[in-house]
Amino acid sequence: MTATDLRARVDDALEQFLDAATLPIDAVAGELHELTATARSFVLAGGKRLRPAFCYWGFRATGAADDECIIRAAAALELLQACALMHDDVIDASDTRRGSPAVHRRFAELHRTAGWSGDAARFGDAAAILLGDLVLVWADAMLTGSGFDAVALQRAQPAWDAMRAEVMCGQYLDVVEQARGGGSVERALRVARFKSAKYTVERPLHLGATLGGAAADLLDGFSAFGLPLGEAFQLRDDLLGVFGDPQHTGKPAGDDLREGKQTVLVAFAAEAADADQRHALRHGLGNPHLDETDIETLRTVIIATGAAQRVEQLIEDRTAQALGALDGLAMPHAVRAELRGLATAVTQRAR
Repeated sequence: MTATDLRARVDDALEQFLDAATLPIDAVAGELHELTATARSFVLAGGKRLRPAFCYWGFRATGAADDECIIRAAAALELLQACALMHDDVIDASDTRRGSPAVHRRFAELHRTAGWSGDAARFGDAAAILLGDLVLVWADAMLTGSGFDAVALQRAQPAWDAMRAEVMCGQYLDVVEQARGGGSVERALRVARFKSAKYTVERPLHLGATLGGAAADLLDGFSAFGLPLGEAFQLRDDLLGVFGDPQHTGKPAGDDLREGKQTVLVAFAAEAADADQRHALRHGLGNPHLDETDIETLRTVIIATGAAQRVEQLIEDRTAQALGALDGLAMPHAVRAELRGLATAVTQRAR
């Protein structure tokens, strides 16, 4: 099955689930239609569907046959991802997501257009938080209603619970690091591991594998493969957040710099910066009013300190480590080939 085919099946499963999940909510009150319509457009309009892909191939690695149950279970990860992104955009005060206004900005505009009382931005934040909570509830419902029997769902529950807890804790660590002002490569790597790496690769693999009845050695092997690959994924994301093309990333150029994200890339730059470079970083990072000239100045500092090259080397090293672990795992040859392809997709992407 091609990546395009898998993505189409995941999208179909999401659409069918949302059709059923939003119907009773829309019947409660007309005001709720904006909530459900926004959820549908956000979930169905984009996304790389990486987590469902890792979950699906983790399942197939056990020797289990393809069926619609695993497609529905894997698709539930996209609802969890939607929750994380909606909340993340509120935390970061992001204006856009996937080339469109972020959810909290959409609801703020609804407030302004309707001429309602109170603060439009606060209304937007509240609505996005509540909608994120709603799609998190739906993620649980989609997994439990995927069609797997109770035994399989019970096997998979620890991986599902761990993933949800880890991503929330990773998000908090990220907030703490922002408040501290960063400066630690070790802490930035810890944030990357818990906020993104485990949640993007390792735990989706574990979820699929446990649904398929995997033995403990396969789960351990997936950790050895998934953790370094997930870190490489996040490190690539950090580079794209500074140097990426908005046409591909769906976010304004240099948005991570305006938001002052304390990434591994920034930590490397701060570690190697001279006095002038430290001044540029200190006064530029986190300034929401940076213009293109300011962004280019910070990019120049990041390159001149060697930070960008160090991150590229980390990506290469983590990817090699992951692929070495994958080669040592017993699984069908076709599944290994698909996982190698995913490893390339997440570490060499342009968005």
